[in-house]
Amino acid sequence: MKSALKQSALTPRLLAAAVCALGLGAAAQAADLDAIRDRGTLRVAVANEIPYGYMDLSGEAKGVGPDVAKHIAKALGIGKIEWTTTAFGSLIPGLQADRYDMVAAEMAILPQRCEQVLYSEPNSSYGEGLLVAKGNPKNLHDYESFATSGGKIAIMAGADQLEILQALKVPADRIVTIANNADAISTVTTGRADGYAATSLTVGELAAKSKGKTEAASDFKDPVVDGQPVRSWGGFAFSKDSGALRDAVNKELAKFKKTDDWKKIMSSYGFSAEDASQSFERSTAQLCAG
Repeated sequence: MKSALKQSALTPRLLAAAVCALGLGAAAQAADLDAIRDRGTLRVAVANEIPYGYMDLSGEAKGVGPDVAKHIAKALGIGKIEWTTTAFGSLIPGLQADRYDMVAAEMAILPQRCEQVLYSEPNSSYGEGLLVAKGNPKNLHDYESFATSGGKIAIMAGADQLEILQALKVPADRIVTIANNADAISTVTTGRADGYAATSLTVGELAAKSKGKTEAASDFKDPVVDGQPVRSWGGFAFSKDSGALRDAVNKELAKFKKTDDWKKIMSSYGFSAEDASQSFERSTAQLCAG
C-alpha cells in the first residue's frame, strides 16, 4: 500500500524491545531457526479470514498464507505446523509474546507495523472493497463518501482500513469497529453501519455467505490517498528477534513464487492475474519506508 498513511512513533515498550534485540546480536537471531528445526514444529497463526488464512470445518488450515507456508515449512525441513487462530488485532501482540513463530494471515505490510514486527517479502497483493446491504439502499460506491455523509462505515479491529479512512478524513464517530469479519454481515444488515470496509476478496466472501442479505458495492472506486489508488501487499510476519527465520522464509518464498504451483494457489483463492503480478511490484523495504 502506498504510504499516505502515517507512521506511528515507537512506544517505550518497542524502544526497549529494539534495544534488547540489538544487544542480543547475530547469535540470537541465528538460533531461532535452529531451535524450530530441533523442535520439529513451526507455530503459525492465522486470523480465520477467508481467503487469506483460516481453518476449515475439518480443522485444516487453508488460504493463501497457510498453503504457501506449508510449502515453505517443508522446504526448510520442518515436519509439522502447529496452527493457532486468533483475532486479527491479536496477531502482532501474539508474536511479541512468543505465542507463535510466524503469522500467515497475508497481513498488509505497513510502516507502523514494520516498527513492531519483521516481514517477509510480499506473498500477495489485493485491492479494497465495500460490503453493503442488499440493493445498496444508500447508493454507496467508495470510502470517501463517508467523510461527507452522515453514514457509518464498519472496520475490523486492527485492520489497515482504519488508516485509510483516517487519511480520507472520515470522522472517528462514523467508524464502527467490530471484533472480526464474521460480525460484518449482521453489522450491515441491522443498520449498525451502512457499509463494511475490507479487501475486495473478503467482501466477496462475506457477500456469498450472507444468502442474499448483503452484496459487494458495484462500481466500487478504489480509495485514493496522496494521489495514488490504495493497494495492499501481504506478507508473513515474525517477531523482531526472528531474523534468521524470516531470511530463510524469504529465500524459499522467492523460489516458490517462480513456480506454477504458487500461481495456482493464488488463482484458487480468487486472486486475479493482476493481483499475482502486483505482488512483485513492491519490496518490503519500500513498503516499510512508506
